[in-house]
Amino acid sequence: MADQGGRARFGVAGRLLFTDREPTSTLVQLAFVVLLAIDVVTTSAVGSGGLRQPEIVLACALVLAALAATVVVPWSRLPHVALAVLPVMDLAALGLTRIGLPGTGADILCVIPALWLAREFHFRGAVFAALAVVATMSLPWMLLLGPVEGNVSSALLAPALAGLTASLLAWGTRHFRERDHEAERHRLFNTAILDTVDVGLVLLDHTGAYRSHNRRHDDFMRLAYPDGHAGQAGQQGLVHGPDGVSLLERVEMPTYRAASGEEFDDCRIWVGDDPLTRRALSVSARTVHDDDGDFAGAALAYKDVTDFMRALNVKDEFVASVSHELRTPLTSIRGYADLLMDRDDLPADAVGHLTVLVRNAERLGRLVADLLHSAQTDALPMHVVRTRGDLAALTREALAAAQPAATAARITLSYQGPERLSAMMDQDRMRQVVDNLLSNAVKYTQPDGAIAVGLQVDGRRIELSVADSGIGIGSSDRDQLFTRFFRSRQAEERSIQGVGLGLSITKSIVESHGGRIEVDSEVGHGSTFRVRVPVDGS
Repeated sequence: MADQGGRARFGVAGRLLFTDREPTSTLVQLAFVVLLAIDVVTTSAVGSGGLRQPEIVLACALVLAALAATVVVPWSRLPHVALAVLPVMDLAALGLTRIGLPGTGADILCVIPALWLAREFHFRGAVFAALAVVATMSLPWMLLLGPVEGNVSSALLAPALAGLTASLLAWGTRHFRERDHEAERHRLFNTAILDTVDVGLVLLDHTGAYRSHNRRHDDFMRLAYPDGHAGQAGQQGLVHGPDGVSLLERVEMPTYRAASGEEFDDCRIWVGDDPLTRRALSVSARTVHDDDGDFAGAALAYKDVTDFMRALNVKDEFVASVSHELRTPLTSIRGYADLLMDRDDLPADAVGHLTVLVRNAERLGRLVADLLHSAQTDALPMHVVRTRGDLAALTREALAAAQPAATAARITLSYQGPERLSAMMDQDRMRQVVDNLLSNAVKYTQPDGAIAVGLQVDGRRIELSVADSGIGIGSSDRDQLFTRFFRSRQAEERSIQGVGLGLSITKSIVESHGGRIEVDSEVGHGSTFRVRVPVDGS
């Protein structure tokens, strides 16, 4: 495909010679005849010489014969070099016109035959064009008129102009063709690559129109739009939300959000209605901007996560079933423990043991409740009930509870923070946050290590930090650290006990308080978890 910049660069002749289809000799020759006729008529009307002069008549006959030849001669059956006859006839006509009408300005028209020769024969055509201009226009004029004033420079300018113009065209033609071939080759390679990957890919322009998509996305489109797609972002179809039941509204469609300039990751949707063929997709989107920074479109990737979602549903059903089964014996343990605690005749050591039993039963009860929560919700925030409480006192109580385990592991615990810090929070849940972070720190810190707990107010937010000198977390694991049931490679290698729910639940609690949790860690150099929540709970 030709370059539009090349067409603009060479004006009218370039538009005739550079087209998306092969140029026709008839159109080029017709343009030449019209331009020559205009020049001859205007020159004869205001200058010396007339249209009936033999040179002018012969010139007209030559260009008209060339025009007729473009129509009647089967050029495709002749050798390619035969096409050179037509521009040579035009140059000969210009030479005759030059002699018959000395004041003519038709010399400039030699550019058209020269462009024609360069178009067909490239640099050889450019050289031939310069020689043909000398043979048909410059030499005859000088031989007939002699070396009078001005005719020598005029004789040299015509072939120089023709040769230079033709050379530029020859270079441009080759340059544009090579660039087009290279672009086409890249396009074919890119298409092959995109059709090979097992991810649906879509490119939108700034209006939300589909510019391109790969073969894998066609499979998803057939499920979501069995009646066809209009190629515009936001079109509704058989596209369901993460629950697989509710149909997405237009503003909820991933393409609509991406076309609005939004970027996101892991947007879960289901496409199709047939339970046997429907697919779950994880959609990510990135915006594209032009050189001025303006929104130019978006790219979306659709990853098939059907097997993962079905496995996750099976796991959730199993966890929910086990959690329900655990609740019954836990209720019985708590009930009998409470009955024993109400007695007045128990020795002091028995009361202490029962206190530990009740505390651990309550902790186990919270774990069962969290298992149920993780099985029943995916991305929904945890329900919390905020009341005003002392977070500093709560943190110190959690430290005291963790002290026995830390002492047994030869780990030093320290606290730095205010004596009292009032905050709106769900006190049971925030105690769970501190317990989980301290429990993790103790588990992942080696003997003779240290754990430092910090608490401070930064503006309208509270920052709780738990820093340990433990084994640390690898960079490849940090992105998944707060995912349900995730276990880091270091934990697996050291056989550290756990089910991978603590940090996921902690994150859910923190986010339900309008806060966020972050981690800084390096393998072998410990970890620091920071929790930031609003002071007033809003």
